Amino acid sequence: MKHELWTNEDSLDLFCLAGPQGDSARQLLKPGYRLVWTCDADSHLEALKKYYTFRNWGEYQTDFPEQGSKTYKEMGWE
Repeated sequence: MKHELWTNEDSLDLFCLAGPQGDSARQLLKPGYRLVWTCDADSHLEALKKYYTFRNWGEYQTDFPEQGSKTYKEMGWE
């Protein structure tokens, strides 16, 4: 699924799903945010790993890899 990274001039990020699944998150955006990057990922874990790589934050770590690695298809989101 496609993910979007929105940021503002203060470098505050919103990383969310594209399309209808991310509508509620994008409604939180205030004026001044702009779309700066997109990626495709099959799971939440994969998306966050790509986001961390894009931001040069090192390797994304989670205490719940079994939850995050469930694909969106497995969760019925596709």
